[in-house]
Amino acid sequence: MTHRTAPRYCAMLALGIAATMIGPTVASAATLRTPQAGTCVIAARRTTTHVTCTTTNHKYDNLATRMAHDISAKLAGRASTVGLKEIDSKTGVTCTYHPTTHFYAASAIKATILGALLRMAQEQGRHLTRSERSLAHRMITESDNDAATALWDEVGMRRMQHFLNLVKMTQTRLASAWGLSLLTAHDEILLLTVLSGPNRILNENSRIYAQSLMAHVISSQRWGVPAGAPANVTVHVKNGWLPYPVSSDWEINSLGFFISRKPYRNYEIVMLTHSNPSMIYGIDTIEDAAQPIHRDLNPGTSSAIPEVTKNPMWGSPDEAIPRHRA
Repeated sequence: MTHRTAPRYCAMLALGIAATMIGPTVASAATLRTPQAGTCVIAARRTTTHVTCTTTNHKYDNLATRMAHDISAKLAGRASTVGLKEIDSKTGVTCTYHPTTHFYAASAIKATILGALLRMAQEQGRHLTRSERSLAHRMITESDNDAATALWDEVGMRRMQHFLNLVKMTQTRLASAWGLSLLTAHDEILLLTVLSGPNRILNENSRIYAQSLMAHVISSQRWGVPAGAPANVTVHVKNGWLPYPVSSDWEINSLGFFISRKPYRNYEIVMLTHSNPSMIYGIDTIEDAAQPIHRDLNPGTSSAIPEVTKNPMWGSPDEAIPRHRA
């Protein structure tokens, strides 16, 4: 497993990032958890790409084998560094690739801000205010940064950390600048699970609201893990993109969960990437790997969501890049 947290944090210091933009000292990423006894573990090896897929139901051993091979084949040879995790309620298949490596959040952290806001309101025994709903809508559906900052400030670091603790997102590291928080694919799957299905942290009304926002992200921002999804699922997505610490190193992140109702099924995909020479390169890396995941999990169905075409807005940072000291 690759540990990148400490080197990236040191790079921030070496580049002289303004002190107000540097988060707290970052601990080493947690080690990859050992699969439970009785699971089928298949690791596909192609060049240096080692995607691992597991299943607790031996009926789906062949599916796990196929998914490990297909995802590895798509990631092989890419310049991107990738952290990936996928889970599926129907087949029990989980696929991972560097799930505990840290990546700068960019606007992917906005899904966590939303979760913390909803939990705060629950604990205060109230609904969101009209202003909070407006800010949350802009933050998720349009990735509005001013709205995100307003809610980040309102919730505050203590409540943000409280939410992470409840969800057991122990690998996530908050920074004073929300876009420089550090995420792992492992933790983001925990977040998506809380947003998408019954749990003790977010009640049904909170989850329905969060799902509605993530299902209505504007078209220019619905790239990434939705690529290849079939028509019989509702797509929920939140992405982030930022060139950092230099313009030739793009952070491109995509989180999504996919729900069908008859019968009920929920599967979740997280892909976090860096070392992308451009925004479109990172999007291509994610979408190339997402398509076989959807195809393998939904045999016999046709893709309703193709790879996206380049948008004129792409190539512009999702947020202001922190200034370096002169």
